Amino acid sequence: MKYWSFLMTFLGSLAAASADVAVLTQHNNLARTGANLQETILNTANVNSNRFGLLFTRTVDDQIYAQPLVMTNVTIPGQGVHNLLLVATVNNSVYAFDADSPSVTAPYWQTNYNDTNHFIFPVRNTDMTGACGGIYTDFSGNLGIVGTPVIDPVAGTIYFVARTKFASNSVTAFYQKLHALDLTTGAEKANSPVTITATCPGNGDGSAGGVITFDPQKQNQRPGLALVNGVVYIGWSSHCDWDPYHGWVIGYNATNLQQIAAYATTPNGSEGGIWMSGQAPAADTNGNLYVSVGNGTVGNTTNGDPRDPINRGESLLKLTRSGTNMTVSSWFTPYNWSSLNAQDLDLGSCGILLVPGTSLALAGSKEGKIYVVNRDTMGGLSYSSADTNIVQSFQVTTPGGGNNNIHGGPVWWTGPASSCIYVMGESDYLRQFQFNPTNSQFLLPNFSHSPTAAPVGMPGGILSLSANGTNAGSGLVWVSHQYTGNANNEVRPGILHAYAAANVTNELWNSEQVSARDSVGTFAKFVPPTVANGKVYLATFSSRLNVYGLLPVPTVNISRSGSNVILSWATNNSLNYGLQSNTNLLATNAWKDITNSATISNGFYQLPAPATNKATFYRLKSN
Repeated sequence: MKYWSFLMTFLGSLAAASADVAVLTQHNNLARTGANLQETILNTANVNSNRFGLLFTRTVDDQIYAQPLVMTNVTIPGQGVHNLLLVATVNNSVYAFDADSPSVTAPYWQTNYNDTNHFIFPVRNTDMTGACGGIYTDFSGNLGIVGTPVIDPVAGTIYFVARTKFASNSVTAFYQKLHALDLTTGAEKANSPVTITATCPGNGDGSAGGVITFDPQKQNQRPGLALVNGVVYIGWSSHCDWDPYHGWVIGYNATNLQQIAAYATTPNGSEGGIWMSGQAPAADTNGNLYVSVGNGTVGNTTNGDPRDPINRGESLLKLTRSGTNMTVSSWFTPYNWSSLNAQDLDLGSCGILLVPGTSLALAGSKEGKIYVVNRDTMGGLSYSSADTNIVQSFQVTTPGGGNNNIHGGPVWWTGPASSCIYVMGESDYLRQFQFNPTNSQFLLPNFSHSPTAAPVGMPGGILSLSANGTNAGSGLVWVSHQYTGNANNEVRPGILHAYAAANVTNELWNSEQVSARDSVGTFAKFVPPTVANGKVYLATFSSRLNVYGLLPVPTVNISRSGSNVILSWATNNSLNYGLQSNTNLLATNAWKDITNSATISNGFYQLPAPATNKATFYRLKSN
């Protein structure tokens, strides 16, 4: 009598049990490294077109400009404990989806802050009547919730800013409101929402009686929010340099939403927006904030001294709060700040990254440079192109080519061999630079770069990184950018890439390799992928969120035909599998290939009767 036993497994799909990881803020942490270092499922062995792809999508009511966030172990009344995927849209909606299950399609809760019955609508690009000469296309429609929210896991609260307008007959009024929602229900917490208003002393552009006043119509709440030592910090820039405006940072008590402090970048000047392509302010363990500032007045307009910190356009800033006062405690301004202003080459196009384990900070710019500074003594005003007053500066993209912008922010990983930053400028390659801890500088030229570049046009690559600590083979750089054309003023198709972080010349996967299954839809400008617990959550402008991950194993059916055994399964798009056999399960190296993918990719295979009476085990393997 012959005995048959079949063991069907999917190699590499089982991971060691680990606690689920939350992503609570833009680019993962207050240092803004963009890295999830507790990713135990995805790695360089299983992220490929055969085993990784689009699992499911979630429909929302408009474009997604805010990075999706993940909160773990949330008790939903009457529905148990779940991991939540938090998604905000420019139509002023917030959704709490199940972060894990493809079958739970409806959100656990959803909120919206428009009220058409009472003439309350989301702000639109057409409301920016003076921006870009009245033809404002940096946004293509609504401007409701734009900046990435932030989550307090202890209080169970998500914070965000919603922009609305009251429009009835000839009356139009604009509002920006800070909301604090209960993560379990989506209900407003006590004192929420609060209408954002602010003033500061100054005689700069738009001032009245020696006071600068926050303008809720003009001020663009583009950066992500930051939660630092019990304070929610929010930043603002403008829309297409529509004067008068100023860069603002305003802090609110996270518990009662009372305003604590307000800072304007150019109180005696003009402009100086804080936008950073959506990146949130960085913060150190002492609660100091770090931001980069765009085009604007530099220095003291009274005596013309650019060394005076009173107006700090085109600068990197360290902001220190003492009580209700927020002041510049250190700063850096490039030597060519005047030229940058004249050419609209913002230093503030890229957020600040605090280099782990050091006192360094770095940021990129529209000029295509990376600046590395000591964050405690940033260097002040530079007087030469050599930037001898700072730790290092170097060109990433080709200078003078007109397509130099670095947007968003670099990402950082300390791997088994070295520590690196990764950055992908406009119309450029993804570049990997190794860090030398001996002299606190990056080795030049770049260690490696991706095999292909982003299309000519803005914004270049928007990055995230995942790894299982410093483990070899675990580091992945995730890059989102437009697939074709220029996404600066147009909605363009998108593409998502995965590269091996050890060496980015190795592209492991992209969403166009199996386009019918994995295509992104339209690119979400400046929004990094969110990587957590074996899934990649990607925002789009197609009114949907994409969820990528390891593809499911086919269900295998077993039947007999005489002395033969028939294995059959439903194919999963272009997935290919081989078959292995083993007559001794105790010897793990005894698995032998008996087919290749060409033989069985059609989902059917007939096994002949084995030559011995030993139990024979079979398993699928990935090809």
